[in-house]
Amino acid sequence: MKGSSAFDHTLVRGSLIVVGTVSLGLAVIGLVLPVLPSTPFLLLAAACYARASERLHRWLLRNRYFGPAIERWQTSRTISPRAKWTAIPLVVLTIGASTVLIVEELVLRAVLLGTGVLVTIFLYRIPTRV
Repeated sequence: MKGSSAFDHTLVRGSLIVVGTVSLGLAVIGLVLPVLPSTPFLLLAAACYARASERLHRWLLRNRYFGPAIERWQTSRTISPRAKWTAIPLVVLTIGASTVLIVEELVLRAVLLGTGVLVTIFLYRIPTRV
């Protein structure tokens, strides 16, 4: 295959916009639903928009709620101390409550706890910057 056609480019671009928009929707839901992390979905949306639509990426960066966090991540790979110290207790609380109150099977509890530990370690290791 020598080159990509305009159709291939349009299909990829459209797919990235759809994935970015769904991710942004999940990030918004994650703001009010503590068991759904908003930051990974927000960063995925920004990455998709950056590759597919300069206008949507610029809009997301200029958004007063999402823009600062995305810009901080893109420029320095850091998060705010507030985001870190809000996320870690929420992960511990939601994973812990789910493990104790909802999940009954031992294997699923172990998987859930292992995931919680890995996510907590990941969050702890991300550098912070005001």
